Amino acid sequence: MKPYNILISGGGTGGHIYPAIAIANELKWRFPDANFLFVGAKDKMEMEKVPQAGYKIEGLWISGIQRKQLAKNLGFPFKMLDSLWKARRIIRKFNPDIAIGTGGFASGPTLIMANRRDIPTLIQEQNSFPGITNKLLGRRANKICVAYDDLNRFFPANKIVKTGNPVRQDLLSIHTKKEEATDFFQLDKKKKTILILGGSLGARKINQLVETNLTFLEEQNVQVIWQCGKLYFDEYKKHNELKHVQVHQFINKMDLAYAASDIIISRAGASSVSELCIVGKPVIFIPSPNVAEDHQTKNAKFIVDRHGAILLKESELDTFKIVFETLLKDEGKQQQLSENINELALLGATRNIANEVEKLLKR
Repeated sequence: MKPYNILISGGGTGGHIYPAIAIANELKWRFPDANFLFVGAKDKMEMEKVPQAGYKIEGLWISGIQRKQLAKNLGFPFKMLDSLWKARRIIRKFNPDIAIGTGGFASGPTLIMANRRDIPTLIQEQNSFPGITNKLLGRRANKICVAYDDLNRFFPANKIVKTGNPVRQDLLSIHTKKEEATDFFQLDKKKKTILILGGSLGARKINQLVETNLTFLEEQNVQVIWQCGKLYFDEYKKHNELKHVQVHQFINKMDLAYAASDIIISRAGASSVSELCIVGKPVIFIPSPNVAEDHQTKNAKFIVDRHGAILLKESELDTFKIVFETLLKDEGKQQQLSENINELALLGATRNIANEVEKLLKR
């Protein structure tokens, strides 16, 4: 039997890229002779991260709809046509046995053209509220792997499989890495550690909040690991001069960052939420309000409604000091949040998704 050709499309942010790579790694372990090809958006981070993971990638000239700067959408129809044409060429040349989409700009044209050639498709919807692209793709997808309940409001119920979101496998053992993490980040063992995450590119509002409250955090006798993101590192790296603060553009050893932390302040992207459920630490979610369908707020609310985290909207950041100090001083609350969020973890998501891929390949 000839080796499988597996096409994977997803990107734009780490939340789409790392699940795609995790799925590819699992499938490569199962099918060592398989050929893999990723399709991403030109100039986006997948063009760097996917080759670093050892996979080939092709780039499409595609970008999302700009909701605030409508003039920038004038070129969208041309980009879409160009991307559909290139995706068609890629698919003809690679001749995939399956096409997998994990979200992001490039997955739309790629899976549309795969569907037109009757190639089996699987989409992995990470959020509690799907975006427009996956809603459209879901009509013709063979399988839709999800992480939340009640998505039959958006997708055909007979296609949905609740698998969870793929996460880094090294997170499963973080509870044994506290000492290693403390040494790695050169932390004071007597102080609590606050981990602040704004996503791979960064979050301006969170970064501004942290900078404004650096003195306050020092007064609370905590130390801070602050991932400010690629877009903002030059602006905030000066704060590395402070004894209680470490500013990072990007944290490669996320397992150790999670292991070191006592409280986490984070955006609420789907991958982050899934990771934080497994990590099982007290979390304050500050969702981005600037994403499609406000899905980060919905992701966070799913956890908060089950008493597993605290939600702090960007419009409520003036209450940050009260919210943070109250949580910091309440060990019982920290323990409750940790236990409740950990109960929501879906383990084995990558394996479950690969099982569905395998069924489609062998159909």
